[in-house]
Amino acid sequence: MISVVSTVESVPRGTGTPAPSLYRRIRKVLTRDLLVTLALGQVLSLLICAIGLTSKYLADDFHANTPVFQSFLNYILLFLVYTTTLAVRQGEGNLLAILKQRWWKYMILGLIDIEANYLVLKAYQYTTLSSVQLLDCFVIPVVLLLSWFFLLVRYKAVHFVGAGLCLLGIGCMVGADILLGRQQGLGEQKLFGDLLVLGGATLYGISNVCEEFIVKNLSRVEFLGMMGLFGSFFSGIQLAIMEHKELLKVPWDWQIGLFYVGFSAFMFGLYSFMPVVMKRTSATSVNLSLLTADLYSLFCGFFLFHYKFSGLYLLSFFIIILGLVLYSSSSTYVAQDPRVYKQFRNTGSQPVTDQPPLSPGVLEPSVTYTSLSPEAGDELPQWLPNWG
Repeated sequence: MISVVSTVESVPRGTGTPAPSLYRRIRKVLTRDLLVTLALGQVLSLLICAIGLTSKYLADDFHANTPVFQSFLNYILLFLVYTTTLAVRQGEGNLLAILKQRWWKYMILGLIDIEANYLVLKAYQYTTLSSVQLLDCFVIPVVLLLSWFFLLVRYKAVHFVGAGLCLLGIGCMVGADILLGRQQGLGEQKLFGDLLVLGGATLYGISNVCEEFIVKNLSRVEFLGMMGLFGSFFSGIQLAIMEHKELLKVPWDWQIGLFYVGFSAFMFGLYSFMPVVMKRTSATSVNLSLLTADLYSLFCGFFLFHYKFSGLYLLSFFIIILGLVLYSSSSTYVAQDPRVYKQFRNTGSQPVTDQPPLSPGVLEPSVTYTSLSPEAGDELPQWLPNWG
C-alpha cells in the first residue's frame, strides 16, 4: 500500500479575494461526481422498490410466502453468470484458485447474506411495517462502526450530520404511517419480530462492509461468483428443509411465474449493480441512499394500493436527499497506517523533522494524507481483513 504525504501551503488571509457568490458555493458542493453518486444510489432504491412490490403481490394476491425460494432464484442467476465466469478464467482469478485460498471465508459470508435476507423478510409476519422500516435503519450505525474499526475509515462532522438527517427523514415517514393509521395489526410476537429485524440489519451491515472491502481490493466478479456458489448451495438446503411445503401450496400459473421472474430479475440487478456503486462510494453511502426505497414504495402505493397521502412523506424524502447531499459533499479518508496517522495528528506538538522557522505572516502549511490503491507487489495492511 502506497501512502503519499503532501504539504499544501495555506493562503494567507487578507489577500482581498472577494467572497464567492451563493451560486458558486452551490456549484462547488453539487459537483458532477456528487450528482452521479446520488443518481446511482437512487437506481438501487428503485430496484429495491420493485423487489418490494413484486414480493407484496406474491404474498397478498397469490398467498405465496416463499422468501427462501425467491432468494434461491437470485443466487442461481448469480451462479450461472458470475460463478461460471470465474470457472473459465485462467490464473489466480480462477474459481479453483480462489476456493483454495479463501473458500471458508466466502462460505461464512454467503451464510450471513442468506440469513440477513431471511430474517428481515420473516419479520414481516410478526411485527409492523413501520417497525421494520425504522429498525432496519440499524444497519447504518453497524456499517459506520465496522467501517471505522475494520476498514479504518475516518469520518468528519458533516458525515454524521448527513447520516442523522437521513435517519430523521425515516422517522418522519414512520410518523406519517402512524398518523394515517397504516399500522397493521401488532400481532402477539411483536418483540420477536423486532429482534428479527435488528438481527437482519446487523448481518446486512457485516455483509455490506465485507462487500466493500472485496470489491475495492479484489474483484466484483469474484464476490458475486462466490455469493452465487455458496448462496445457491445453502439456500437450496434451507429451501428443502423449511419451504418445500409452501411451494406445494402455491397456485402456479403464468401470472405467478411472471412475478417470480420479475422478482429474480430485479434482485439480480440489485446484486450486480450494488458492487459498482459501492466501489465508487462506500457501504455507508449506499445504505443511506437505500433509505428512499421505502418512500418510492409508498409513492407507488398511492396509485396501486390507494394509500392515503401525507405531506410528511414529501418532507421525509427531501430531508433524506439533503442528508445524502451533506454526507456525499465531503470525502472520507482511510488511516492506512495507524503509526503514520498518529504521527500526522501529533505534528503540531512534536515536529518530525527540524525545519527552519517560518517568516512572520506566513501560515504553517497544513498536512494532507492521501492513500493510493495497492499496486502489484504491495501487501495489504495486516490490521485489515486478510482475504488472500
